[in-house]
Amino acid sequence: MSQNNIHIPGLEHPVSRVALGTWAIGGWMWGGPDDDNAVRTIHRALDEGVTLIDTAPVYGFGHSEEVVGRALAEKPHKAYIATKLGLNWEDEKVFRDSRPERIRKEVEDSLRRLKVERIDIEQIHWPDPKTPIDESARELEKLHKAGKIGAIGVSNYSPEQMEIFREVAPLATIQSPYNIFEQDAGQNILPYAESHKMVMLAYGPLCRGLLTGKMTKDSKFPKSDLRSSDPKFQPEHFSHYLDAVAEISKLAEKHNKSPMVFAIRWVLDQGPTIALWGARKPEQISGIRDVFDWKLTEADKKEVDAILKRHVPHPIDPSFMAPPER
Repeated sequence: MSQNNIHIPGLEHPVSRVALGTWAIGGWMWGGPDDDNAVRTIHRALDEGVTLIDTAPVYGFGHSEEVVGRALAEKPHKAYIATKLGLNWEDEKVFRDSRPERIRKEVEDSLRRLKVERIDIEQIHWPDPKTPIDESARELEKLHKAGKIGAIGVSNYSPEQMEIFREVAPLATIQSPYNIFEQDAGQNILPYAESHKMVMLAYGPLCRGLLTGKMTKDSKFPKSDLRSSDPKFQPEHFSHYLDAVAEISKLAEKHNKSPMVFAIRWVLDQGPTIALWGARKPEQISGIRDVFDWKLTEADKKEVDAILKRHVPHPIDPSFMAPPER
């Protein structure tokens, strides 16, 4: 593993340690889509050296995948695509569904939307308690052997669930929420990934924009925005998080970096991680190159811990995002 690239088992070439996250590009829960800007964003990410694009069918109910497919078809690139399956929906109400027949359908739908013959990394989005893990794993292994999937990953799985999965099929990646304010994955998921030569894709490394340093106490979020239901962004908690961000910003200034770049670097310095940099406008990609070729010092890491103790001693986990069972 280098500072800039990392090898994922099952892929021919190493990938950039910053990947483009495309949840917001799908529009759903982010105020609606803006496709032309989204395409320009993906192209800008490729120009900045990003070689992994992460998407999912549920991001806009197929729309994010379609936009990613369009953008990559329009521009020569050497990027890999990671997508997901295991979430179903009716009338925009999402629920978990990792049945083998659902897996088969989702893979074919994703191949069509993405305009590709093989999905580089296919991940189960959330564990489905009503489907045995080994059944889902076995179906993905069949699709892997059939050449439709390059590597297999899971998302939001515990080490115990990954252990069951790995008895049937190899796992290359685990995707978990992970950032300065949401560190639970660093206690068990990341050590598990490291010990089994897996890579952890860290989603939400900027904590839904909180760590960009651009929010104020007057920032508002409409009901269509995910953050309107995130406890961190409610008045009783928001000011404490903003106070922490203000101190993190001062710490970042010592390196001539933005708080956003500092927060991403913090994720990369924790182990075999890839940070999913979410963006929907080209200007939101600005700063990716600043993430590389430096590291946080041990003093920086200790100061981050001290900032949290001062302002957010009891951080709120991201469990509010978990979809219901089938």
